[in-house]
Amino acid sequence: MKLIIDDAHIDQIKEIYEFYPVDGVTTNPTILAKSGRKPYDVLKEIRAFIGKEAELHVQVVAKDAAGMVEDAHRILEELGKNTYVKIPSVPEGFKAMKMLSKEGVNLTATAIYTPMQAFLAAKAGASYAAPYINRIDNMGYDGVAIAQHIHDIFRKNNLNAEVLAASFKNSQQMLDLAEYGVGAATASPDVIFALVKNEAITSAINVFISDFEKLVGVGKTMKDC
Repeated sequence: MKLIIDDAHIDQIKEIYEFYPVDGVTTNPTILAKSGRKPYDVLKEIRAFIGKEAELHVQVVAKDAAGMVEDAHRILEELGKNTYVKIPSVPEGFKAMKMLSKEGVNLTATAIYTPMQAFLAAKAGASYAAPYINRIDNMGYDGVAIAQHIHDIFRKNNLNAEVLAASFKNSQQMLDLAEYGVGAATASPDVIFALVKNEAITSAINVFISDFEKLVGVGKTMKDC
């Protein structure tokens, strides 16, 4: 399962890249608005940092298919052909996906709440389908189970698409999907930072260091022995 950062703040992206084995960055109009900066200034900065080959997902804003296609062309012009264009999984979006897939554009179907949306998006040419795990939970359904269901639909119908699970509230949801083998998960920096945040882990490491220092001296490590 690929691990992707769902954020547009370059400082947090750089910090996560320093420590964690991540595969790229996803954004959406709300995330870009929170940055308070011009969209392409933010996105070009992210692209320059993560490199041309890493995944960068950027969403169209137009409501009709023709406008979505125009948005997609501008996104690719500014950020490179390897950029994944996020398209809402609605009728106009499916129309745009069909048009863009014929051009060989990398597509991520977003705003997915149901398996049927994901199925139609994959049929229309999307490489990824992004179900909103926590938002589905908040509607009274099981977001993890729906993402797993979508994964099964793709495999059973020989569709060349993967789940890109989004909108997490905790690391257990991500673990459940990793165990199931879904294609990718994108999470906010807070969720990623919490993946291994555990007092038991910290305590165990501190005990090891304390015991070693009793043997060789405070502040000394293996290089000093």
